Amino acid sequence: MYLCVMEFQQDVEAALATLHNGGLILYPTDTIWGIGCDATNPVAVEKIYQLKQRANEKAMIVLVADARDLLRYVASVDLAIFDYLESVQKPTTVIYDGAIGLADNLLAEDGSVGIRVVEEPFLKHLIKRFRKPIVSTSANVSGEPSPANFNEVGQEIKSGVDYIVEYRQADLTPATPSAVVKWSQEGVIVLRP
Repeated sequence: MYLCVMEFQQDVEAALATLHNGGLILYPTDTIWGIGCDATNPVAVEKIYQLKQRANEKAMIVLVADARDLLRYVASVDLAIFDYLESVQKPTTVIYDGAIGLADNLLAEDGSVGIRVVEEPFLKHLIKRFRKPIVSTSANVSGEPSPANFNEVGQEIKSGVDYIVEYRQADLTPATPSAVVKWSQEGVIVLRP
């Protein structure tokens, strides 16, 4: 836990500089540790696929700081989603049809995108300052287990990113991935509880 506001700000500034330069960051989310980049930069997104040794046709999720941001990155937002997001008890990634304004290579083949509104204080502050969404994918090589905390992130990932956020590295609280639901006209389809 950070006690020094100055260190927190320095961490945010370094992460911001990396994102603005098309680099990759390793950072804590409100679920597990993730690898991220500017979600509007296809070159940066490609770097994540390379680092994770992941097939390009597998979509990645996007993190935003506020539910209102959905209006900028989803073509037609069902306003009922705002009530739904307020009702969920755990971090929930929602898959929406009709993604707009994001790098094409992070979207699913059908043009859908998974978006999660974050609550984690460092991440919320970072995204608000960046003024764009960031990619989030588990900090592991594809096929390996997702890290429950920073100590479980492999060296290959740590050495493959451009900046490692210091905030919460000592937090050993086990973390789990978000719930995943698909939002559609027929209602909510739970893909991962």
